[in-house]
Amino acid sequence: MPSKRFSLVLVKPSHYDDDGYVIQWWRSAIPSNTLAVLNGLALDCDERRVLGADVAIEISAYDETNTRIRPKRIARLIGQSPGLVCLVGVQSNQYPRAMDIGRQLRALGVQVAIGGFHVSGTLAMLPGIQPELQAAMDLGISLFAGEAEGRLEEVLRDAYRGALKPLYNYMDDLPNIAAVPLPILPKTKVARYSGRMTGFDAGRGCPYQCSFCTIINVQGRVSRRRSPDDIERIVRANVAQGVNRFFITDDNFARNKDWEPILDRLIQLREVEKLDIKFVIQVDTLCHRIPRFIEKAGRAGCNRVFIGLESINPDALMAAKKRQNRITEYRQMMLDWKKAGATTYAGYILGFPTDTPESLLRDIEIIKRELPIDLLEFFVLTPLPGSEDHQKLFKAGAWLDPDLNKYDLEHVTATNAAMSREAWEATYWQAWRAYYSPDHIERVMRRATATGISPGKVLFLLLWFQGCIELERVHPLQGGYFRLKYRRDRRPGLAVENPLLFYPRYIADQMRKHVRMAGMIWRFKRVRRRIKRDPNARDYMDAALTPVLADEFESHEMFTVSAAAAAAVEKHHKDERARAKVTVTA
Repeated sequence: MPSKRFSLVLVKPSHYDDDGYVIQWWRSAIPSNTLAVLNGLALDCDERRVLGADVAIEISAYDETNTRIRPKRIARLIGQSPGLVCLVGVQSNQYPRAMDIGRQLRALGVQVAIGGFHVSGTLAMLPGIQPELQAAMDLGISLFAGEAEGRLEEVLRDAYRGALKPLYNYMDDLPNIAAVPLPILPKTKVARYSGRMTGFDAGRGCPYQCSFCTIINVQGRVSRRRSPDDIERIVRANVAQGVNRFFITDDNFARNKDWEPILDRLIQLREVEKLDIKFVIQVDTLCHRIPRFIEKAGRAGCNRVFIGLESINPDALMAAKKRQNRITEYRQMMLDWKKAGATTYAGYILGFPTDTPESLLRDIEIIKRELPIDLLEFFVLTPLPGSEDHQKLFKAGAWLDPDLNKYDLEHVTATNAAMSREAWEATYWQAWRAYYSPDHIERVMRRATATGISPGKVLFLLLWFQGCIELERVHPLQGGYFRLKYRRDRRPGLAVENPLLFYPRYIADQMRKHVRMAGMIWRFKRVRRRIKRDPNARDYMDAALTPVLADEFESHEMFTVSAAAAAAVEKHHKDERARAKVTVTA
């Protein structure tokens, strides 16, 4: 038995809201794949005794979106033994919070390292060491850029000797992720996520060149993937501890070269072994052109799919190098997902060079009428550090908001020639209210009923999204159930509020929000009952559910609203004629 111990604490930090409080919930929405990956790698390091046969690695993993982080308690947990706190998966908007945690830990004598997309993306795309990274190293915080497979043991050995390097930079050496230790979190941690969902990545990297994306510059453009055997082991390990809901975090699972053997393995688990497993995946807008992809995804248990729609304006898509998105394909792709029984989410970006408040709100109304999307998620076009957009603006000396906490895709952090900052931000909130209007929520529920999807399950998601925006004023992906606020966990520089003011206001705010949510639930449950009693509910039809027809490019406004849309239709016709000619020749 090992006689010595090394304490490794993994923390996925949250970030601050507009009042300076950490965004935290009793149950948060999105599981952290990075936390699971690092936990799995650490377990393997302990099993292999990488610090010596007599040294056990004691691992603690926390996601700050659902767990309060107290640096003094972490310092006491580590005690006098060697230890390390790794702040993992840190995005740009989470970097200020990570630094505040790290600063407190360093003052207590604890070794700290920060890794994630901000560190990796900044080092990949900008010259030298940027000031916020240098500030971390000046505090004695180590930075880790790249991926930890095959490298974590080096960091742990250095920390055990008290000799961490200021920077571990592996951006030019991305590892193979087949047959490596698997991502896993204990059930007690997974239980803190809504729906008891855990996450894992089947692959990393993306072949496309979207200018706003950081993934292609951090994880690369070459697909690196886990094997079907790896995926099966991940699923079985989680099912064994009672976890059977999964978020496959690949930015675009449809471009994973092993998608078919992976789905075949999952189908085997579901249809032959009768495992009750369900998945959420992310795909591109051309996934329906891959033979058997959507049909097999449905059979494998994909009940929710996120689609990077981004815009229905072809000019905006071209400006962002999103050439793979073709508005002429959107309806067929979404109808195919409906047939597979999946609830569809779509991301929509506001603030491309051709966007105006009027054009954006007009396009949202077109989407509501003509595209069978269940949930639409809005994002402010943000030049994230690590993206081509950010690199160009940085080199040009353009204005970029200096507060990294705002780089959460909800705040305006750059300029737009067509909109003022105030108009841009106002349009963002108007977009949410326009899409999640009472009449459209009922329309989405009716579409769900007509396509064989539970209107109650869709309603739950619709209310989740509407509640996050209307009640909590945070993006649903940052949302959760029952907002937690701690008086002392406020951003440095802002006053710690008087407890006689803070707690009564917090309690009253929670009561008000729950009363409003109860009213929303009561209202839409009445709508649900009305739909269930409607004998013709299964026959509901509107422009969005209409099968794709040859003349729809003239009958649907999204194809005629602009010259760019008309040009996209003409290109579609040209491509179809070329494909037909190839087929005839063959």
